[in-house]
Parts: sequence; structure tokens; C-alpha cells
Amino acid sequence: MNISELIINKKEQTELADIFLHTENQDTIQQLIKEHIYSTELLQYGLPVNNKVLLHGSSGCGKTTTAKAIAQALDKPILILNLSTIVSARIGETSQNIKQVFDKAGRERSVLFLDEFDQIAKARGNDDKDVGEMRRLVNTLIQLIDYLPQTTLLIAATNHAEIIDKALLRRFQLQISYNLPTHAELDKYYDKLSQQFPLEIKKFQRKYDISYAEAKDYAYTQVKASLIAKLERD
Repeated sequence: MNISELIINKKEQTELADIFLHTENQDTIQQLIKEHIYSTELLQYGLPVNNKVLLHGSSGCGKTTTAKAIAQALDKPILILNLSTIVSARIGETSQNIKQVFDKAGRERSVLFLDEFDQIAKARGNDDKDVGEMRRLVNTLIQLIDYLPQTTLLIAATNHAEIIDKALLRRFQLQISYNLPTHAELDKYYDKLSQQFPLEIKKFQRKYDISYAEAKDYAYTQVKASLIAKLERD
């Protein structure tokens, strides 16, 4: 398999300020960015720069967008790899594919974003042979993470951190939790979404206890219906 077929490598304009994050998460990510900006100075004092980050929690709450925004803030290319697309029936092939991705990220000093990180753990089977092969795959991943160059930033994302191998979890210096937004946070998000629309279509019913991604789809569906209705009347 050609490794280039597995990677999404596309620069997007994604500003961290445009992402709705809990204050604690915003502060942690800003600190991470500053560490990489001042990495030379920190390393002079023997202070390691955090370059292994796990984003975990609810789907649709901004994990992928956060990774893109970090890459933009650091002016680094981002390599996006969905692990569900790389897991092969032949474990040795999967290990080789992952190694190629890590090697490419190291050469390019990029941000490596591993989406659906839990797929490594989910792939475990019930028979001893399959478990043994998956353990070797996890060991390969652990070694690749351990030898990751300081100039490469690894960001992994999962909705199911609880099923990830504990030895893998320990490799991440930062583990940032993404939870569903509160009603107040969603109100701010809805307010921002509606700013661009004229008064007659900007009012819509608000739904809560959902992710930002779900809120956006829900709001836009209503706005589109209002706009179409207006166009049909005019």
C-alpha cells in the first residue's frame, strides 16, 4: 500500500480562537504552542518540550479542529491518519505502514494527527494468536512514540480512552478531555453562528446536550429552511 494514500496532508485556515473550548483546555493548548515556539530556550535548561498529546472524549467537540489549529499556530504541516483505515488483517503490514507514517512525520517535522487511536485496542480478538499479534503491534507503536523526535508533535484522538492500552496512555505527556458543552457554552456558540444571517432568518430553536458539530448541523438545517421559505414568499 502506498503510504501517501493513507495520509490527508492539507493545510486549512483554522484559528484556535475560533474553536469553542473549555477555559482549562484553551490554556493547556496555548501553553503547548508556546513550548514549541520557545523550544530552543527551554531545552537549554534541560526542560523537555511536550510533544505527545492525547485528545479524548465526546465526538464532535473539536478534537480534529484543535489539531489543525495547533499545526497552523506553529506553521507546521499536518499529517492526518485515521487508524481505522490502516489496520490490516496482516499485523506486520499494519506495523510497517504506521512506521512509514512516523518516519515521514519525523523527516518533515510535522504535526502527526492519529485519529480513532482506539482502533489499535479495538482490533484485539479473542484467540491467543490474534492477541499476541496485536500486542506486537502495540509494542511497535510504543517504540515509535518513544523515539519520536522533539521536532515532531504527535496528537492522537479517541472517543474511547478507556479501552486504550495503559502502556500507550502513559506515553502521552498531556491528556486533554473534551466533554459536551454546557447550555451556556452552546448559547454562545449559537449566537456566533447566527451573527452572519439577516434578522428574519437568524432566529431558530436551540437544542442542548449535544456536541458543537451536532449543534451546527441542527442550527443550519433550520436556517436553510427559513431562507428557502423566505425565497419562496418573495
